[in-house]
Amino acid sequence: MKRWHLGGILAVAMTIALVYMAPARLLAVLLPGEQALLQGYQGTLWRGSASRALVQVGGGYLHLGAVRWRLYPLSLLLLSPRLDIESKWGSQLISGELALRGEGDMDLRDFSANVAADLVRQYAPIILDGMLSAQFSLLQLREGLPYSAAGRLVWQGGGWQSPSGMKPLGNYALEVEQPAGEPLSAQVLTLSGPVQAAGTVRLQGRNYQVDVLVSSAAAMDPQLQQALSLLAQPESGGYRIRMNGEL
Repeated sequence: MKRWHLGGILAVAMTIALVYMAPARLLAVLLPGEQALLQGYQGTLWRGSASRALVQVGGGYLHLGAVRWRLYPLSLLLLSPRLDIESKWGSQLISGELALRGEGDMDLRDFSANVAADLVRQYAPIILDGMLSAQFSLLQLREGLPYSAAGRLVWQGGGWQSPSGMKPLGNYALEVEQPAGEPLSAQVLTLSGPVQAAGTVRLQGRNYQVDVLVSSAAAMDPQLQQALSLLAQPESGGYRIRMNGEL
């Protein structure tokens, strides 16, 4: 074999080996801006982990804890990195397939999450108890807003922090459906519990509409009634929450 043939083969082999062994910290180059912060990298770019990860959600960061991923090499050729990802932080678990398509654009498939309901405190001045779980076969975001979605959100062991302590509410579900490019619609359902909630939520672009009736078969807690009266109108059998605005 001619010397230059052998040299070429060795060069290609070394290049493949270097790419295959690319360190995990190179994942930071693929992540959009400051939307994700990772520390404590281990493994390779293709199969790696980080001991600590945070992602930007709204006005703050969501702590993911330890993260493991698998990156599909061919997705880099399409300029849309695709990863299988798992994270764990205490009882908080998140997993799914993630495709990054640009700043604020991403696709999630077979996505599941289990987080503390107290996370809501980052976006509203209210303290909630229980766990929020999500199961989505598809969730696409464009410019940070839902573009297409099919899945379910469940609030388990729901509770509300009143001035006199935590008040149990119940278990609730939000059935979400959004054909590509159309408004998102969701149905509010009560699974069980002393406080009933039923209604709809709609999101079109940044404009939202909420129409939910909150009621109770037994006498409703006075402090809960007082809190509801600040944002809802009394209605036979409960309180009607009607809200609309812009995110």
